[in-house]
Amino acid sequence: MNTNNNTILITGGATGIGLALAEVLLRNGNQVIICGRRQDKLIQVKEKYPQIHTRVCDVSNASDQQTLFEWILGEFPNLNVLINNAGVQNQIDYTKSMPKVLPNGDEIAINFMAPVQLCALFIPHLMKQKEAAIINVSSGLGFVPLAMMPVYCATKAALHSFTWS
Repeated sequence: MNTNNNTILITGGATGIGLALAEVLLRNGNQVIICGRRQDKLIQVKEKYPQIHTRVCDVSNASDQQTLFEWILGEFPNLNVLINNAGVQNQIDYTKSMPKVLPNGDEIAINFMAPVQLCALFIPHLMKQKEAAIINVSSGLGFVPLAMMPVYCATKAALHSFTWS
């Protein structure tokens, strides 16, 4: 994959790994689009990097996924790279109390189901591009899990398996 002259969508691109990827890819001469749930974070990125395109999107929401896809096709028909980066990580101690299975956000929906659905939406479009790629951001915790983050670790293991498949 060339690392320049691409049109790239990064989910969860307003903070953390996603923002770091956006900064590097922007410096390498790519057109970068980021999405995230928090408009305030997207505004901060846009103020710092006016050339980055932003979109509020909760990737765990099927309607938001479809709206994002349609917006991308309309505004950025040359999109050729999808980076599924959005993720949440919650600590859960099943030995201490009766916790909610998915506290503070749906880790399964954001960390695993969203990348699967976004791949399903974007693959037909990406297959029409001269060069295209999908990058699914996983974690070492998918290989060496920790008891304090069981759902997160399981989603990253599932994402790794899906990506290889």
